[in-house]
Amino acid sequence: MTRWERLLRWEEAHRFAIDATGTGILLVLMVVTATDIADGVSNAMRSYASPLISIAVVAPLAWRRVRPAASAAAVYTAALLQLAFWTPLVVPADLAVLVALYSVTVHGPRWAHRVAIVGALVGSVLLGLSMYGWFDVPGTVSTAVFTGVVSLSVWAFGLVRRSRRETIAALVDRARRLEVERDQQTQIATAAERARIAREMHDIVAHSLTVMIAQADGGRYAADADPGAATRALGTIAETGRAALTDMRRLLGVLRGSDDREQTTELPGPGGLGHGAAQGFAPQPAESDIGALVDQVRASGLRASLVRMGEPRNLPPGAGLTVFRIAQEALTNVLKHAGPDPLVTVLVQWLPDAIVLEVTDDGRGASADSDGLGQGLLGMRERTTMFGGTVTAGPRPGGGFRVRAQLPTPADAASGRTPTDERTPVSPTQDEATR
Repeated sequence: MTRWERLLRWEEAHRFAIDATGTGILLVLMVVTATDIADGVSNAMRSYASPLISIAVVAPLAWRRVRPAASAAAVYTAALLQLAFWTPLVVPADLAVLVALYSVTVHGPRWAHRVAIVGALVGSVLLGLSMYGWFDVPGTVSTAVFTGVVSLSVWAFGLVRRSRRETIAALVDRARRLEVERDQQTQIATAAERARIAREMHDIVAHSLTVMIAQADGGRYAADADPGAATRALGTIAETGRAALTDMRRLLGVLRGSDDREQTTELPGPGGLGHGAAQGFAPQPAESDIGALVDQVRASGLRASLVRMGEPRNLPPGAGLTVFRIAQEALTNVLKHAGPDPLVTVLVQWLPDAIVLEVTDDGRGASADSDGLGQGLLGMRERTTMFGGTVTAGPRPGGGFRVRAQLPTPADAASGRTPTDERTPVSPTQDEATR
């Protein structure tokens, strides 16, 4: 803010004090220089009439901005009394009528400045009549016209100034509203980003911990009979933990600057996702990574198979991650709630205008235990809603549980990949059982 702007703001905040000071200085000048151009007025009258009229006309100007309508009314009343009782006395203080007209035009309500200009025009006619009478038509008309033109000029200048003040006030109000809207948008964006990070954290942590718990329990039970199974379980736990740590670092990296991001490289592993890529540049998982996800849960002992149908196409930004996270959450729920040794089928079907993901199992279904939170299913619905899709989840007829999500896809966005319609077998016996 410049010095001039600070001065104007200070002056606007102390309007009455400044106007009162200016009015006091003007009163001193007007009282000292008070005179008249009237003939036939006694010297005794001139000795006290001019100072009194000057004070009566000028003093209300101290409220010209804080009470513009009342100030103009007081000035006009004093000028009218002057014409009525001291005709045709004219003093320099009479110019305060023009100041009052300008002030009420700029700072007063619309009705006030309209009444003021009408009063000024009527006063111009009365001034001409009081000075020259009805018989000196040229003098009366010339005085009325001159005074009226001056009044109209002051009024027009005040209207221009008023319009400018209203424009500036509108711009200031708009800027203030835009600042409020910007702050609100920032808060909304922050809340949305927090919700997104919470969903990602839930998917990463819940899935990884579920796999690790399943592997730890299986390795503990198999340690005595098959030490090699325990070793494999520990390896899967290590790879799953490493993958989860990589995903969490990638996710939380958005909260830090690029200079603070750790550019570490994770060791590759058969069960992890995103291994072998630099931490700061590893891509987010997508629909094409569902196969690796199925391999990961299969390594934990779950009987799982993957079916792909239709011709893959390019998905909108973020849609591939949504499909992957829904599959990840559904498989996590299978590990947690489906019971011992469930059979799981993951179906990825490409329709002409949509992609369908369906995860079914033959586990406990409606009789499955629940932790009562339901955050996973809520996250699925939120993710699909963002892309205009739908998701249904619940027990299926005959037992088991099914999660089905459908997201719309651009019909003309085709990738160069060849159509696929195959089943990824787990093992000959498991594949036969799945069929």
